[in-house]
Amino acid sequence: MTDLISGRVVRLQSGFYTVQTAQGRIICHLRGRLKKGHADGDFITVGDRVQVQVHPEGDGSIEHIEERETALVRLAPTARGVYRQLLAANLDQVVLVFACANPVPHLRMLDRFLVVCEKQGIPPVIVVNKVDLVGKHAAVEMFGEYERIGYPVIYTSATEHKGVRKLHERLVGRCSGLAGPSGVGKSSLLNAVQPELGLAVREVSEAFNKGRHTTTVREMYALNDGGFVVDLPGLRQLSLWDTEPEELDGYFPELRDLVQYCQFNDCTHLDEPGCAVQRAVEEGRVSEARFESYLRMRFGDSLQFEVADE
Repeated sequence: MTDLISGRVVRLQSGFYTVQTAQGRIICHLRGRLKKGHADGDFITVGDRVQVQVHPEGDGSIEHIEERETALVRLAPTARGVYRQLLAANLDQVVLVFACANPVPHLRMLDRFLVVCEKQGIPPVIVVNKVDLVGKHAAVEMFGEYERIGYPVIYTSATEHKGVRKLHERLVGRCSGLAGPSGVGKSSLLNAVQPELGLAVREVSEAFNKGRHTTTVREMYALNDGGFVVDLPGLRQLSLWDTEPEELDGYFPELRDLVQYCQFNDCTHLDEPGCAVQRAVEEGRVSEARFESYLRMRFGDSLQFEVADE
């Protein structure tokens, strides 16, 4: 066997994998032995680092998939059980794009996205777009709580090109997944960062949504200054099927350090006496809106929710 070369899967479609290597892009198929034992889930996705054997014809075969540092996973219930779909691997961050207006921001959706990121161990970044529609002060009023609890927040206006440099700096050199509701200006922001990038991402995103039950395309896009971005339309259907209710407070940064001070070890923070979380809410140290998000996730949906416009 010839020497293997290292690369990264940057596109997948219909069983073919495009691998970016130091020698350029190579269209590959996957060795059958690598598919064994994966009947209940995907075995490879964009972002995976792989070892490739190049054939004389110029195509190649993926011989080895390296261990993943991170993986964004969607668990989907099926008639045979739960299917584990890999949306992207080895992400350095997930960029959550929301608008100040048009559409009105649904912060409970953002809270659910943040729980997904916390659960799967991928740092989130919040991008607040269309600041020009409401002004910076109003935008901070809406999203400032997330900064206070430690999440990075970037305020942008794609139309006025504000905050684009900060977003660019955050993307360069990293592998980023992009997510957010429709209409928030994600493609416009990407075009501001790198012309034509947003248009390409939108095209594949639309193909994903149109062909979710047939042929789908998933692709990572290279930034001219280094790094990759991958659109995550599937993030809108992520469910926490594998999360126990008692785990949830650990995925709220402002709650997880308080639970040790609750009177009861199994405190749900709903109506128990001696609850440190309830006391923090009453004293204004924890946002009432965020606490309500926690309660809705834990008790309102039994944690088997789907992210949707509310």
